[in-house]
Amino acid sequence: MVKSVLSVAHKGFRDWAIQRATAIVMGIYSIGLIGYLLFNPGLSFAEWHTLFSQDWMKVVTLLFILSVLYHAWIGIWTVFTDYVKLYVIRCILNFLVLFMLIACFFWGVLILWSV
Repeated sequence: MVKSVLSVAHKGFRDWAIQRATAIVMGIYSIGLIGYLLFNPGLSFAEWHTLFSQDWMKVVTLLFILSVLYHAWIGIWTVFTDYVKLYVIRCILNFLVLFMLIACFFWGVLILWSV
């Protein structure tokens, strides 16, 4: 039986492409937020609150949070796969990191939508 080389490389390419796409999203958000801070020096709490109380900013920030978490998951999964050889320890570490990332997501949503 012959294995398709493309099916193995496709998962790696997909992870690579997703990580690059999430990096672009994070970069655009960061540049936009830095630009906003540069054009609004001496930002007060009321102005900051007004910015983040708008629905479009909440959605964009949520997309940023998801991008950071997914980017981190792919990177950590790759490191654990490459360097942690014992399967049981790798599964435990993956579970702990995934649990932490999910907790960070809910924490971010809680903070973001409480504004």
